[in-house]
Amino acid sequence: MKSYPIWTEVTACNYKNSKSFGSKETSQQKIYVGTSKKNSHELATIVTTRRIENDVVVFRFSVDGNVLKEIRMCNKTKNIIN
Repeated sequence: MKSYPIWTEVTACNYKNSKSFGSKETSQQKIYVGTSKKNSHELATIVTTRRIENDVVVFRFSVDGNVLKEIRMCNKTKNIIN
């Protein structure tokens, strides 16, 4: 498994096992609902980002442009900053 700062694991009823993928800076997922590929409508856009601000790595999780959660990590020690 390759090492990525952002890791996403997807579990769904149609998979025997979870599926996962990694990203280095930004991961975006668009969620659609409806009855078919032709009749589907966007429900939400989920974005996870990783940015370095000074000596702090900032991870942000947002839905439809609203940041719901943010974690800051010291770039040198790799410890979470409260």
